[in-house]
Amino acid sequence: MKLKGTLKCRRCSDCAGFGCIDQLPGLGGVFHNKNFQLNCSAWKDLQKKAEAQGQLEEIKKIEFSLSQVMCAPVTGSQENIGCEQEKDFYFPYFNFSRQAGFGVCVGDGCPDEKLEFGLEAVKKIREESDPDFKAAFFLKPYPQEVLFKRLEKVLPYASHIGVDIDAYNIATMRNKVHLEKKTSDDLSQLRDFANNLAGKEIPFVIKGVFTDEDLALVRDFKPDVALVSNHGGRVETRLGSSADFFVEHAVELKKSCQEIWVDGGIRKRLDVQTALYYGASRVLIARPIIRAVFDGINFHL
Repeated sequence: MKLKGTLKCRRCSDCAGFGCIDQLPGLGGVFHNKNFQLNCSAWKDLQKKAEAQGQLEEIKKIEFSLSQVMCAPVTGSQENIGCEQEKDFYFPYFNFSRQAGFGVCVGDGCPDEKLEFGLEAVKKIREESDPDFKAAFFLKPYPQEVLFKRLEKVLPYASHIGVDIDAYNIATMRNKVHLEKKTSDDLSQLRDFANNLAGKEIPFVIKGVFTDEDLALVRDFKPDVALVSNHGGRVETRLGSSADFFVEHAVELKKSCQEIWVDGGIRKRLDVQTALYYGASRVLIARPIIRAVFDGINFHL
């Protein structure tokens, strides 16, 4: 099933950040796509290094479940992807990923209808295909009272709850809505609220770990999951790749969380295996899945 609209992706044979430079809104990134490009090239560099050290064959033997791959949280399908209608994107994106065996992540945004469209798509999957289906929900760092209300909506459908700690710096949301830089106390309030409301512990994810300050937040807050990410190169932060940051700090991060997830530039099976080799439990992918869903084509790792 193809989506209606005009895809803003340039459909490059190798999605590595060179065809959509500075396309924001769109599927490009900040800094002339520099971090987007570094995200992609870093996995190849790690594999070359592993080959030189005689480790590549070991990496290639790593087995993994497709559920360890997740479609990343994506919203703004009209302005960033080119869909004719915002709401038309969510169910095809989630269902495509679910049918492929991938986990599903749901995002929010401005206006609020973006979260509602995501929820409707999750409910539709439950009604039509899988009554027990749940997704990981990632919320932007809105003021606490807004997040409490959003948690009430998503908790019945959530396998994980996450906060995009870097999203206060997203260029496409600037001047549209009030987002905050969250503290450990803020996150603790959200986790306690979610657990009390659910009557059980819901795995809590910090998404956007990419700086020394973020490392300190992970040490202090101790999330269930630390998700290393620079938002696909779409937030204004330091220059660098999520892969290199993840490899450099994986051992340290694991002392303060149960799992590490990573996203950014993962395109092939070997990229997934490389991430797992260095300590990741799951990986997230967005742009290649977006293109496959929009064009109605298959996506293969």
